[in-house]
Amino acid sequence: MALLKDEDKREIRKRLAGLTGEVKLVLFTQEHECQYCAMTREMVTEVAGLFEKIQVEVLDFVADADRAHELGIDKVPAVAVLGERDYGIRFYGVPAGYEFATFLEAMLDVSRGDPGLPEEWKTRLEQIDRPVHLQVMVTPTCPYCGQAVRTAHRFAMANEQIRGDMVEISEFPQLAVKYQVQGVPKTVINETHSLVGAQPEGNVLDEITKAISS
Repeated sequence: MALLKDEDKREIRKRLAGLTGEVKLVLFTQEHECQYCAMTREMVTEVAGLFEKIQVEVLDFVADADRAHELGIDKVPAVAVLGERDYGIRFYGVPAGYEFATFLEAMLDVSRGDPGLPEEWKTRLEQIDRPVHLQVMVTPTCPYCGQAVRTAHRFAMANEQIRGDMVEISEFPQLAVKYQVQGVPKTVINETHSLVGAQPEGNVLDEITKAISS
């Protein structure tokens, strides 16, 4: 049974009408699919089926371990959103609820090869010369989480040193415990620093600077 209804498909076609370049969705699942792996696979393939410019590559987390390592994938379900290059945009868990819009926006950005950031932020981001891992803890029902995820993804596009992950904590409760998540969105920076809430870009950049300087 299809996940997307006809009205959903019409809206998605409208939202992604601005696709310009090719988009590749690399989906990692496993032989005996987890509870959310099948749902993620179905959603991703249904969306991709609406556009010639979107291709899907379905890989097995164990059998394709080398590819998973290459893309930095460490859990499933996972989707890497690639364009002309790997921009470091990752979704861990089903990009459902409010995060579905974030998923569509990530594909638009990648297809254009442009995160749409103001020059002020691009200039500051270009100065980052150390690896930065942004993990944004979210839930599908959080209306503010998308903004935090978008910031992480756009920063990742602006600098190859940065990787931005959406992590749906109800699917990865062990991470909610590890990072002491009491409210979402929570952005974890390089395991050492964090921010709670949908913070302005400048605040996130300031915290990144602290994280790579400590």
